[in-house]
Amino acid sequence: MFSISSLFKKSPTASAFESLKVDMHSHLIPGIDDGSPDVASSIALLRGLKQLGFSKIITTPHVYRDLYPNDSQGIRAGMKVLTDAMESEGIELQVEAAAEYYVDRHFEQLIESNDILSFGKERYVLIEMSFVSISPAIEEVVFSLVARGYSPILAHPERYNYLAGNLSFYQRLAEMGCVLQVNVLSLMGHYGKSAQHWANTLVKSGLVAFLGTDLHHAQHLSLLTKYQYSRRIADVIANYPFKNRELLG
Repeated sequence: MFSISSLFKKSPTASAFESLKVDMHSHLIPGIDDGSPDVASSIALLRGLKQLGFSKIITTPHVYRDLYPNDSQGIRAGMKVLTDAMESEGIELQVEAAAEYYVDRHFEQLIESNDILSFGKERYVLIEMSFVSISPAIEEVVFSLVARGYSPILAHPERYNYLAGNLSFYQRLAEMGCVLQVNVLSLMGHYGKSAQHWANTLVKSGLVAFLGTDLHHAQHLSLLTKYQYSRRIADVIANYPFKNRELLG
């Protein structure tokens, strides 16, 4: 028998992130970019991610010479500080470090010297472009990464406003071997209506392989906590074949 209540789906009783399992985009190594400023903050954020249901975290500090001149050695050293603190605090959570590389000439040099932090069996490499204009070398960089056996992931494409509506650009990158990663908070409107609409459009296009928190600070964690039981997030995770779980282990 028809009832008005059947029109409304109940909210999930478990965090949507429990099924996603792995977060592959965050900024948790203390004091090296615009993410966590210190060890105590990193520990608090990691505790929060574990409570949300994540089993594994791949943290990805910025590598952008003009603003965050990090390198592989420094990132590994920062990761050692973080894992030592986790052990001291008794936090049982898988955590690895990679990077979020800004596409510029410096990154091209890192590719040429094979000095790249990747993750997963597919040797994924997280890359980003300017929020102001397209990076001129983006296709060359994708080609170079793929030619060297890496699998590029373009971070938060929904936030590049100058490409909003340009699905053909992302289809071209996909043909070259580059997949997309959308921010969970974009799906909930945190970065504005345009980013929210474009995030949903890209997910529905089938070009998005990963969801990520892009966690930087306590405000992001608070929002993720707020939305963990969102029917919208749960349905997106349930209905699209994201590859986050493949990064377990």
